[in-house]
Amino acid sequence: MTTQAAASAAFQVHELPAELLERVRAAGVDDFGTPVVRLTAEGGNPLRCCLRDARPGEELILFGHRPPLPESPYRETGAVLAHAHRCPGPAVPGGYPAGWIGRPQVLRAYDARGWIHDATTVHDGRDPEQAIARVLADPTVAQVHSRNIAWGCYMFTATRVTG
Repeated sequence: MTTQAAASAAFQVHELPAELLERVRAAGVDDFGTPVVRLTAEGGNPLRCCLRDARPGEELILFGHRPPLPESPYRETGAVLAHAHRCPGPAVPGGYPAGWIGRPQVLRAYDARGWIHDATTVHDGRDPEQAIARVLADPTVAQVHSRNIAWGCYMFTATRVTG
């Protein structure tokens, strides 16, 4: 599914890939060899597998993740949370997470080289789809990473829908 927030900028939101999650869950370590941390959710923890907040009592894993970018000086690794066991994924695959509307985010734009782009901005959470569409309307932006403002944690990637 795609989101159409502006006439010229349809986009798709990407959760963490199922293959990555299965690999980390099965191995008990992230792609860098660091053991995953197992947690029980208190509630409100943003899950990158299904793009919603955890409910109290859900079993989670915390691990290091490097969002998709070409090799560049701006490529980062950070902590992300996911369900400890396979889940059905986002309620609306490809769409903006409804439960995260109202949550201010940094929209970090990247060009095709994987360098941070000047279109990077902050939105107040009221119309995140329009904010992402505005960033992706710049043809030199290849992808956008949504990140928490206070912690800087990666939430998801948004890419332009082509064709």
